[in-house]
Amino acid sequence: MSTFSAIGEEREVDRDEYTPGVEPQPTWCPGCGDFGVLKALKQALPEVGRSPEETMLVTGIGCSGKLNSYLDSYGFHTIHGRSLPVARAAKLANPGLEVIAAGGDGDGYGIGGNHFVHTARENHDMTYIVFNNEIFGLTKGQTSPTSPKGHKSKTQPHGSAKEPIKPLSMALTAGASYVARTAAVNPNQAKEILVEAMNHDGFAHVDFLTQCPTWNKDAKQYVPYIDVNESDDYDFDRTDRVDAQRMMREAEEGLYDGEVLTGRFYVDSERPSYQQEKQAIGEMPEEPLAERYFDEDYEWERSYDMFLDKHE
Repeated sequence: MSTFSAIGEEREVDRDEYTPGVEPQPTWCPGCGDFGVLKALKQALPEVGRSPEETMLVTGIGCSGKLNSYLDSYGFHTIHGRSLPVARAAKLANPGLEVIAAGGDGDGYGIGGNHFVHTARENHDMTYIVFNNEIFGLTKGQTSPTSPKGHKSKTQPHGSAKEPIKPLSMALTAGASYVARTAAVNPNQAKEILVEAMNHDGFAHVDFLTQCPTWNKDAKQYVPYIDVNESDDYDFDRTDRVDAQRMMREAEEGLYDGEVLTGRFYVDSERPSYQQEKQAIGEMPEEPLAERYFDEDYEWERSYDMFLDKHE
């Protein structure tokens, strides 16, 4: 019940509350960009006003999957590519939770690509952080969906013959209502973007560039970076899908030439979330479903009876 009693409680939250006592020091490789994600997340959550009891972090498999071991909150370590369906279920059962899903580029854009597309399409109210280092890191350096064409690896010794996917464009096309890119080398921007993503009502996708000095030594280190929202060289309307698509395309094609464009690329604050749509048509109750587990007087419904009523 600690979650229900904590939700809505107004108190000052210190970032140190998110440091676990069991394993406070992450064991990622020295120089790994994943440290930047953890730092930005620890800084962002107190600013959003969320305590560990109000937060759930769902991760997949990979180096990024260790994130919830190093963040003291509710956590769920899923199988490869399946962080999003678990996160969706948690948010639907308890909308008051701050639900964050995380995975690597192989986990999120490859193995879990189908979940990514449909979670964005349905606009579930959650934040999805994808650690994008252009490689499968935990399994020792195989080509991933974001590896550049020609990249040589254990699985592509003669160089990848495939063009990398374009995750920002994919998120926008699928239906995400907030799309941004940041980098581990830009901690201030990373924190600000994560704050915005968590405050956004709807599916917020953050493509987080994280360098891998161990298994992807050929990749750019994502510096110098340019914030497209602050630079005078880039003028676009991030509330306009067509304009946002043009800017995303430029950022995605420039990345492999060493031009690191980061920032907020698309924001739609008007579109209802999946939860709001479900409540509007009467298929989701106003009170959290999870609270019913603690209500001794609640008369449980059978899903069989609910469907039977609709189809008689």
